Amino acid sequence: MAWEEKNNTLYRSFTFSDFSEAFSFMTHVALIAEKQDHHPTWTNTWNKVEIWLSTHSAGNKVTDKDRKLAADIDKVTGK
Repeated sequence: MAWEEKNNTLYRSFTFSDFSEAFSFMTHVALIAEKQDHHPTWTNTWNKVEIWLSTHSAGNKVTDKDRKLAADIDKVTGK
């Protein structure tokens, strides 16, 4: 599944083999987001992580900051 642009966000869900794999992914994404000073809205339920990206300072809409973070998140999974 690729990123979808809807409701002024970029959205994608990720499914992993178990909670540990999902949490490891979130840890990697958190470090990337912190370096970019651009933090996602996300949820985690067992092996599933859902992420919504938008730029709050731009009026809660999708910007190049979101597209860059999405591309960097994709590099974590290799997808």
